[in-house]
Amino acid sequence: MAGNTIGSIFQLTTFGESHGTAIGGIIDGCPAGLEVNLEFIQTELDRRKPGQSSITTQRKEEDKVEFLSGIFEGKTTGTPIGFQIKNQDQKSKDYSHIQDKFRPSHADYVYEEKYGNRDYRGGGRSSARETACRVVAGAIAQLILKHHGVEIYSYVQQVGNITLLKEASKIDFSQTFENDVRCPDLEMAEKMSDLILQIKKEGDTIGGAIQTLVRNCPIGLGEPVFDKLHADLAKAMLSINAVKGFEYGSGFCAAEMRGSQHNDEFVKTEDGIRTKTNYSGGIQGGISNGEEIYFRTAFKPVATIMKSQASVNKHGEETEVAGKGRHDACVVPRAVPIVTAMTALVLVDHLLRSSVSQLTNKKVAN
Repeated sequence: MAGNTIGSIFQLTTFGESHGTAIGGIIDGCPAGLEVNLEFIQTELDRRKPGQSSITTQRKEEDKVEFLSGIFEGKTTGTPIGFQIKNQDQKSKDYSHIQDKFRPSHADYVYEEKYGNRDYRGGGRSSARETACRVVAGAIAQLILKHHGVEIYSYVQQVGNITLLKEASKIDFSQTFENDVRCPDLEMAEKMSDLILQIKKEGDTIGGAIQTLVRNCPIGLGEPVFDKLHADLAKAMLSINAVKGFEYGSGFCAAEMRGSQHNDEFVKTEDGIRTKTNYSGGIQGGISNGEEIYFRTAFKPVATIMKSQASVNKHGEETEVAGKGRHDACVVPRAVPIVTAMTALVLVDHLLRSSVSQLTNKKVAN
């Protein structure tokens, strides 16, 4: 199986299955001398882990990360950073009923066709449990970004048909993790939570969307043509389980606009050259321009539902499948730290690709 590594210079390779002994990863290309804040890394993991509230799966995993290499006396050594997270609360028997059946909208069928076999316990390698490894690496990437003043804010903007339309400038991001939904507006968070619980009682699932903002990003990140910054961000987000859509800046709304409306005019300010508007989403020509980067990531409803659905088994015979065990009714609350992590991984990789001379004397928009 190929495709287990992301990044050009700052690289992450992950390993492990949902119901195996452990999951983990190797981070290569991390600069030496970075002070590793283990408490911060664990906090990010805790925000993703299962069993943290009534609206998430009740699988109980401590998700304690154990670093095996690349860190000495609290700092990175510049060598590969190896880590693992042990699985502790597997209930593989919950999946015995789908050993020979293909669950609708899961990876079961394509894995069977491509590889000739599959780990049916929780989806094996296709399980979202793998994303815990991304959160570890993304937390280390965030520590690097903090040295450059780069800030990333991700939050649940939408659950079903309930959407927070408040402008980013009016949002108190400190409220994001003060509720189980991860929405920085407490009134909207309560409505979203009620909807998720209602859907859960019905044995169904629901989708949603996460909004991300990046502030104080240096000018010059991104490579023209195939490695545009927004293209790498899109790939990173679309690599997350259950993601069905990505749009940055004006996104699909641009299709309805005229050039005279959409163009971001340049102006000279005390902080340097800025733009009056930011339909570009902080990226022009695939390169960051110093303005705020913002994008939206859409998640489908979780494929495992507690209702009977028509399907076939690996012999091509008609059958029925109903979910068992512990699953999220809505994945977006736990996906917030995953989206942040993937954003950080892309930004740090591009930061390391850029030479010091390219970033020197570039003013950062505040």
